[in-house]
Amino acid sequence: MLKGCFFSLALALYNVPCQAIDNGLGRTPPMGWRGWMLFGTSPSQKKLEAIFPGMVSRNRSVDGKPTSLCDLGYCSVGLDNNWQKNAGDKYVYHDNDGNPIVNFDRFPSMANMTALAHSMGLKASWYGNNCENPEKEAPLAMYKGDVAALTRFGYDGIKLDGCGAEYDLDLWAKLINATGRPVMIENCHWGKTLPNATWCPWNFFRTSGDIGVGYSSVVKNMMATNKVAEKNLSRPGCWGYPDNLVVGTRHWNDNGGLTLDENYAHFGMWCIMSAPLILSLDVNNNTQMDNVWPIISNKEAIAVNQAWAGESGRTFNESDTKIDVSRWTRGIPLWQAFSKAMPDGKVAVLLVNHGNSTNFGTLDLSFTWDNVPSLACSGECRVRDVWKQQDLGTHRDGFTTQVRPHGSAFLIVG
Repeated sequence: MLKGCFFSLALALYNVPCQAIDNGLGRTPPMGWRGWMLFGTSPSQKKLEAIFPGMVSRNRSVDGKPTSLCDLGYCSVGLDNNWQKNAGDKYVYHDNDGNPIVNFDRFPSMANMTALAHSMGLKASWYGNNCENPEKEAPLAMYKGDVAALTRFGYDGIKLDGCGAEYDLDLWAKLINATGRPVMIENCHWGKTLPNATWCPWNFFRTSGDIGVGYSSVVKNMMATNKVAEKNLSRPGCWGYPDNLVVGTRHWNDNGGLTLDENYAHFGMWCIMSAPLILSLDVNNNTQMDNVWPIISNKEAIAVNQAWAGESGRTFNESDTKIDVSRWTRGIPLWQAFSKAMPDGKVAVLLVNHGNSTNFGTLDLSFTWDNVPSLACSGECRVRDVWKQQDLGTHRDGFTTQVRPHGSAFLIVG
């Protein structure tokens, strides 16, 4: 249900009080997979259905036990743009009654596709709007037609992109909730539509523009979470999201990717900032999966991401030295220290070295107990290495460790 503020429809006819969506979903940061990075402009039902087995396969292990991605929490598979057929008369990819027109050559039966996902224990997520060929107008009938299709096709979630005329997130939420089906709603307005303390009619929201497969883009998007972390606006049921993970990803039009150290730092930053963990790599590519499996299957890192003790995580210290990670990502601190309070009274700490190997190299990064927000222990504190899943013993007053270029140290202190 929705409660406490007012729907901003042009649309005074829906002058219904609301405050924040309460559909029972997103109580912890959502986890899953979405297809844009892999399929780009050429998705299909066949391609998406081929991902399902990779999400539930237990051909890899965690702690000696065969474990799937879904076992770890990555149980949602998302279709992105280009499912539409641009064959409208009055509109672009909607018929004259506002119903969406599906490209049946690519997606012969979306209902069968979502049913297959459900039979394998997965959720399926759709994509609203169309950034390739957006609608120029959006009458109420169009919103209703899309929501009816969402229900008819059996989707469990929807990504609402930041282009086109269907921009009213209050209206989307009202109509979706009126179906009686709990649907995970993603606000993908690229950081242009943010929540406040009493208004959030979605389950997670973009804090930034689109991410690219490169370390500078990862850092740029991560920095965009500051504006919501400082006000503690990323919270249960309303999570800030600097776009999907590109851990292990090869973009559909780019052969590049992150180094192993960059993959660790990227995953760590998303975990400690409570960002939804939405994978984008080819889960059926054994080379890519084997390379990053120790990262994305790290239960201790995931536990930090999923925990909630009143804050989403934020930077508590950073270098006065500013660097340009690339020509698009400038003036970034050489290093940063992040913290997130844990429910057991301990605090997760992430140290990241944004410097490159040519100009800065490995850094000795330190912090003291009295600098870490919410840390209960003082004098002597125990430290655990999340990446290695090893105890590092008791340390007095603070901790120092070496961090490689574009690398990280992920710790639990308490």
